[in-house]
Amino acid sequence: MATHMAEQQRSDEVFRVETHGIDPIPDEERHGSARDLFWLWFGSNLTFTYVINGALAVAFGLSFWQATAVVVVGGLAFFVISAAGLSGVRTGTATLVISRAAFGTRGNWPAGLLNWIVSIGYTIVNTVVGVLALEVFFAEIGWQGGDTARALALAITLTLTFAVALWGHATVQFAERWMAYALAAGFAALLVFVLPGADTTVPAAGPGAAGWSLAFVVMLAGPFSYVPMPADYTRYLPRTTSLRSLTWCGALGGFLSSVALGVAGVAAATQTDMTDAVAGTEKLLPGWFQPVFLALVLLGSVTNSIITLYSSSLNLQVLGIPWSRSRAILISAAVTAAGSLWALFFADFTESLLSFLSLLIIVFAPWSGIFLTDMLLRRCRYDAPALHAGPGGAYWYRAGYHPAGMAALLTGIVFAGLTCDSELWTGPLVAPLGGADLTLLGSVVSALTYWALAARVRTA
Repeated sequence: MATHMAEQQRSDEVFRVETHGIDPIPDEERHGSARDLFWLWFGSNLTFTYVINGALAVAFGLSFWQATAVVVVGGLAFFVISAAGLSGVRTGTATLVISRAAFGTRGNWPAGLLNWIVSIGYTIVNTVVGVLALEVFFAEIGWQGGDTARALALAITLTLTFAVALWGHATVQFAERWMAYALAAGFAALLVFVLPGADTTVPAAGPGAAGWSLAFVVMLAGPFSYVPMPADYTRYLPRTTSLRSLTWCGALGGFLSSVALGVAGVAAATQTDMTDAVAGTEKLLPGWFQPVFLALVLLGSVTNSIITLYSSSLNLQVLGIPWSRSRAILISAAVTAAGSLWALFFADFTESLLSFLSLLIIVFAPWSGIFLTDMLLRRCRYDAPALHAGPGGAYWYRAGYHPAGMAALLTGIVFAGLTCDSELWTGPLVAPLGGADLTLLGSVVSALTYWALAARVRTA
């Protein structure tokens, strides 16, 4: 008995391979506090992507203060993301298992597949950004290694990401916290160098509806991409964890890092050409700090990739891969490595991949609206065993599909598709709307539809 209890306690320890996957975490193995979520969301969002997003807002025609306001609104979305983690506390399982309650066991499968694709896609993009930054760092310290340098940079980036994600939940939280210390200090220095020179004058011509809507889409797409993840990192917390503490701790972490880096991007874009965001930002920094800046880009890409790669392993279990989490992550790691190799050595498809990933918000905005609405209707109370049951379970509904969830999802997708303005698809209503991109409102449309169709849903 003592040996069994010791093994349970070691099931989620730093630098030990986590033994749990999407199976419910027993109460006796719950540990940690809401404060852990601050470091998780703070560290994972200290990524250069937010600098790029801030620069894009200026490129869309917004002034410094207008773009900063959009950045702040985007950061506030983390309050919703963090609150959604209560579902993990209540059920002890991953977000994409819990969403079976809204869509049905089978109806949940397509979104699960798309989420895995999105997770791997962004992991590849982050990996490529980190590799290119490390390659430039090698050059600046005097090593022009060509393909050898690029291959070494890729190996280092993938190893840092994969090792942490493979070990699992406790190691992910540990790594995010300690890397956050270094990244916070470095990016704080970046703000000191970039912010004073910002041009805060208001241009004569405003951004128009198209500029405002595109800026909001860019800023909110990041937080929206996390909606399928929050329970993955709260499922180990004790059931006594309060909604207030959970929400505030996680939200402040994501808000502070995303807003700080977003404002840095806004400030940089008012001073220099940010078409190549890394090179553009480098021009504004003193020479001695440029190698440090490149290291920040690398570490930031790794911290973000760690949580997406970890969640992708749980995602594969949701899709029915009959492997443990630690084995399932090998699939995600292999696909990430192959995609990164192709992008770096054989063809530059990174821009096409980003365009494709941005298009998927047509699906994930409505999906997010339904999932969050279902949580509210149920007051985050689920029949946890039924989430893992097949035919005959409470969430099997009709042949594995929840009619209300599927109808609301289809309605939201149609609306988002009609009002989407991306490189790969422009909806027919964009022009009549003055060029405005209303894709994100697909979440509101699907939420209201689901509320109307599933109003009787209270508790499972």
